[in-house]
Amino acid sequence: QVQLVESGGGLVQAGGSLRLSCAASGRTLSNYAMGWFRQAPGKEREFVGGISRSGGSTGYVDSVKGRFTISRDNAENTVYLQMNSLNSEDTAVYYCTGVWTYSRSWYGTRRNEYTHWGQGTQVTVSS
Repeated sequence: QVQLVESGGGLVQAGGSLRLSCAASGRTLSNYAMGWFRQAPGKEREFVGGISRSGGSTGYVDSVKGRFTISRDNAENTVYLQMNSLNSEDTAVYYCTGVWTYSRSWYGTRRNEYTHWGQGTQVTVSS
């Protein structure tokens, strides 16, 4: 089993940046497609971005395209989410997630495609 632990959340002013990290233990992340989801109060958990095992394929929800970048360092067993130009609508708990896969190019975009989840980290953007 792989355990995922997020860090890097916090309070930031609108227009600012944060970088979230997701550190894995227990298994090597190189066999896992990874993703970031977020959940705002009173809303469903939504897909933010995903990255394939190799890192060669990435994708994002439209609302963060051009502002957020997902990346991974398999040697460090860590996945990152760089968030720029933050606004109040980005306020949420952010969750790191992963799923073992044979495919080097696939990543999931739906919650039920992932099997492992971190505990979440709060991101609050003040206007």
